Amino acid sequence: MPQESQLERRLADALADRLRALRAAAGLTQEQVAHRAGMNRNHYQLLESGLSDRTKRTPANPRLSTLVALCDVYDTSVPAFVIDIFQNRPGGITIEVPEPHRLH
Repeated sequence: MPQESQLERRLADALADRLRALRAAAGLTQEQVAHRAGMNRNHYQLLESGLSDRTKRTPANPRLSTLVALCDVYDTSVPAFVIDIFQNRPGGITIEVPEPHRLH
């Protein structure tokens, strides 16, 4: 498996773990989250499974608009959500967050 695919799988799994944890903490069903985010339940179930396609088993890679909608449901921001994915993954993904580049 190419390195990129391994990274994509790890990211998709971390995303799925975080979504399940947030939903459990909110006491919501998958159907409730999907409805509030304006998506169908199947799409949300795929995200919580870390998949974008059940048949092909491709890793989830949601659109930014999907992340924004889910963050609205969970009352968080996209940056906080992404940081949580990395910080709450034991022995998982480590990233270096560079200082923002300033345009002169």
